[in-house]
Amino acid sequence: MEDNMLRSAQRRITNMSAQLGKRVTNNVLSAQKRTKVLTVESMNPYIRVTEYAIRGSIAAKARQIEKELKEGKSYPFTEVIKANIGDCHATGQKPLTFLRQVVALCTYPELLNDPKFPTDAKQRAELILADCRGRSIGSYSKSAGVEIIRKHIAGYISKRDGGMPCDYSDVFVSTGASDGIKTILKLLMTGESGNKRAGVMIPIPQYPLYSATNSEYNAYQINYYLDEDNNWGLNIEELRRALNEARPNCIPRALVVINPGNPTGQVLTRKNIEDIIKFAHEERLFLLADEVLD
Repeated sequence: MEDNMLRSAQRRITNMSAQLGKRVTNNVLSAQKRTKVLTVESMNPYIRVTEYAIRGSIAAKARQIEKELKEGKSYPFTEVIKANIGDCHATGQKPLTFLRQVVALCTYPELLNDPKFPTDAKQRAELILADCRGRSIGSYSKSAGVEIIRKHIAGYISKRDGGMPCDYSDVFVSTGASDGIKTILKLLMTGESGNKRAGVMIPIPQYPLYSATNSEYNAYQINYYLDEDNNWGLNIEELRRALNEARPNCIPRALVVINPGNPTGQVLTRKNIEDIIKFAHEERLFLLADEVLD
């Protein structure tokens, strides 16, 4: 009996050892096969092909050279002048004092009692704080933005456009121009692929946000070319050519117009603007007026 019990125990030990060995082996193999969940190869393919040239390899090289100049490395020049982006403050342009004062007062309201701040800045800060819950700019606002700020924006647009009415309820404040542009373009996508995807007309030369966003959203980029010989003017016939050539490849949904031009700097005439609006209306295109440099 004792021999039978011993043999039975040995068999159990052998089986347990075999199972344990198999488990260890499987775990090792699993660990060897395991890869990162998110890699360049597994990421969203539309993000992978997105390019944003103003922050690309040339800009990175410029930063490297700047660093080397500071460290004493010799080059046939003493500074790097960056022409890839309109970073005004980085090139020495002074910020508007009034805006900085209002932001400071809204951020730290105790400064409202400081005599060094001018009365007009204090009055503007009071207006803004009074329209914020708890008199704090850190409180949640409506999705479209703080109401009094939207009213001020509408008033500016109306004054700029010669008295044309602008309803503040049509004003949506975004966290920067890029975010606003991407939000609108996202609304215009069809959710389809191939020749059913949305087409977006953009000027060439262009600000690379548009081509990058088109890639990210899998939209079809419809290039229309500005006339360099005519001070980078926008020709309606060129718009029509670009649109007609693109129709077999997409469903045209939007026309982007950058005025003043970025990076070309041209300003459209009133007649040009009127013709563009008529063209967009005739072709049922959503018109995006990029006036960031206005």
